[in-house]
Amino acid sequence: MAGRDDGKPHTHATDGAGQDWARELLGQLRPADGDPRRVLDWLAETLDATVSLRDDTGTVLAGPLTGLDEELVAAVTGGRLASAAWEGEGRFVRLLRVELPRPASAGVLAVTRRHPFDRRAAAIVTHTAGVVELLLRARETAATGHRLTRATADLRLAILQLLMVEDTVAARRVAAGLWPGLLDTDTACVYVVETTPEERDRIAAACLEATHDEALVVRCPAMDGHVILVVPGDETGRELRALCGRHPGAFLGGSARQSLARTATAYGQAVSALAVARFRPDEAAVYAERTHPERLMDPEVLHTWTTRLLRPLDTLPHHTRAELLATTRLGLEFTAVNAAKVLGVSRNTVRARMERVENLLHADFSDLTVRAVVHLALHAQAGAAGPLPGAAPRPARLGELLTGPGLRAWARELLARLDSDGRDLRGTLRAWISAGGNAERAAQLLGVHAQTVREHVRSAEPVLERQLLAAGSDLYEVVLAHVAAGDLDQPDLHGPAPRTESGHPDPPVHG
Repeated sequence: MAGRDDGKPHTHATDGAGQDWARELLGQLRPADGDPRRVLDWLAETLDATVSLRDDTGTVLAGPLTGLDEELVAAVTGGRLASAAWEGEGRFVRLLRVELPRPASAGVLAVTRRHPFDRRAAAIVTHTAGVVELLLRARETAATGHRLTRATADLRLAILQLLMVEDTVAARRVAAGLWPGLLDTDTACVYVVETTPEERDRIAAACLEATHDEALVVRCPAMDGHVILVVPGDETGRELRALCGRHPGAFLGGSARQSLARTATAYGQAVSALAVARFRPDEAAVYAERTHPERLMDPEVLHTWTTRLLRPLDTLPHHTRAELLATTRLGLEFTAVNAAKVLGVSRNTVRARMERVENLLHADFSDLTVRAVVHLALHAQAGAAGPLPGAAPRPARLGELLTGPGLRAWARELLARLDSDGRDLRGTLRAWISAGGNAERAAQLLGVHAQTVREHVRSAEPVLERQLLAAGSDLYEVVLAHVAAGDLDQPDLHGPAPRTESGHPDPPVHG
């Protein structure tokens, strides 16, 4: 880095500029200006000099390559001298040792000018070397901190993925090293905070601060604007509501309290509650705040029917069974791509596991009514505490679950909300579900444009307070309501097994 060489030096040692140089040098430490190269540019301009920085191997880190006395350079970088000076051929040179970040051990700051170094000029060089060391050390610390932050975030994600597949033992073992006691609990709630992708890092940092390392805070690998929290304590929910209230545009969805082994279920509940939060003035909702169809079913009939439906999976080894169930729960909630990101596996792995479940259950997941019923069974099975007491249960069929007066009254009330709209939202929604959530096929059935179908389905979302254009609990509740109300036929879960060709495609739920 060369200073001016026009015969009119910017600053001589005899200039009476006072301590202006010190204020300028301190200004280089501001975060916006804290670049070592900029400091060396400033030094070159201030002393009308050529300035360079080398490491102990002779590699130039900044500034031009200039001819130096290599023996003196070696003495400075090797630590035998802290500084050195020499003059000759009309040049005056100062060399100062500068501590460098690893892997280098030390470097040399070389300042060459055509004028002698008086006390003031020497002081400027010495202080500049100290500032360069500080900035290099700060840069190394920042880089180390960034790497540590990334590693910690990756570790949090790994713990969440273990919880998602019900491997709570491994999750606790991994968490114990950095967050002792974090998962020393039998139950927890899952919260999902939704914001913009640009704001997510700031919200995640705020969540970490608000929870005081007493919650597992993870940037969702599938949704760019989501932050996932696994929260053992009860107080954290109120703190998160307050946090979202301080950040306009942030929404909060929370699950009911679940066992750690049911983290995947709790996550689905939190996402479902998040859909409700978007329609609420306080922009927050908890899953337990809404009536769900399984709560209106006879517990004994639900338990018996679920056991019967999922019995083909009971022949599998425990670990395999748990893996298939956890993957299918998430695969029914999200696309295969997003489920794979959450679980940390490939989308082909998700599809293969779901296809295996399809074949074991003789189910066709391209049918939305089938998906809704299997989703009901999986979540009922996950929430079951064990066999119900009493005599051996009698066989139970799906029809018995869906004909109870409480469930039918709930279904009729829910779907009746659509009748207040002048458009036939209810008919469009029924056709869209029958078409597997495909807007083009539904449009052909109705004789309208596909965009009309999409607009009707989108208009039904705030009326029903449920998200419909993405697979998940909200959609399946509405599907079950149609079946319970008699608007759709009950699915056939005992037909021929689905095809076993090259992987299961994502259901066309987005139309």
